[in-house]
Amino acid sequence: MFICVIADYGTGDPAFTEVTQRLLLAFPHAQIHLLSVPPFSTLATGFWIAQLGLNPGPSERLIYHNCAPRQDDLQARRDNEGEGLTYALLPNGVKVVGVFAGYTLSFIKDHTKELRVVNVSRGGSQFRSRDVFPVAAAAIMGEDFSLLGDSLNSKQIPDVPPNRIAWIDGYGNIKTTIGAHTLNLEPETKIVIRIGDVVSDAVYSDGSFKVPEGTLAFSPGSSGWSVGDSTQPLRFLELFLRGGSAWERFGRPRVNQQVTRIT
Repeated sequence: MFICVIADYGTGDPAFTEVTQRLLLAFPHAQIHLLSVPPFSTLATGFWIAQLGLNPGPSERLIYHNCAPRQDDLQARRDNEGEGLTYALLPNGVKVVGVFAGYTLSFIKDHTKELRVVNVSRGGSQFRSRDVFPVAAAAIMGEDFSLLGDSLNSKQIPDVPPNRIAWIDGYGNIKTTIGAHTLNLEPETKIVIRIGDVVSDAVYSDGSFKVPEGTLAFSPGSSGWSVGDSTQPLRFLELFLRGGSAWERFGRPRVNQQVTRIT
């Protein structure tokens, strides 16, 4: 079994090790991969749930996610209560178990065979992803669905916000939530992009490396997935500075910041 743990604990945080230990109690032969997203970034969490879950991989897969900013109720919490746990089954058989918060389910909400509440305690521990949720994940992966509760309606889940930064990769490429199909431009069209207080010229390209060194390209990137029976996968636009870092060019913006094309 391949398990991907997506959480906002922080790269190298021992919390990942604690959660891994608990998961290995239930799945001693599993391969576990850890993916750290920025603190409280439900948008990045949701993006990677879809990118990893809807693309090809091992047949027996679990995506276990925990990004729980506890923003569903701004009042004082009793017994460390937080957002509830959910279960999603993707069309390719991948199971997704994790906290329903913000945009965590937004990218997959229209691509699930099943989407249910998981009936486990919403409190009892500050560290629920270690102390409470692994038991539920183990039961579900063992085909014990007795903990599953009501179905979630996709209308209860927010849509993916348009024109936002979804991720910044290790090369400084800025992955956005803008679908490539939404931009109808000829290649090499000059455009202007604003992120925060920084404005930069860019060139629309249908392939990142089709621009000269030092040029900022706005082009379909490597992220996306197939939708239904469509032979044309959904792809997202990405800002790419050939020979440099688009992230640095725009003053090191954060995930979820708005990306604006100035016409």
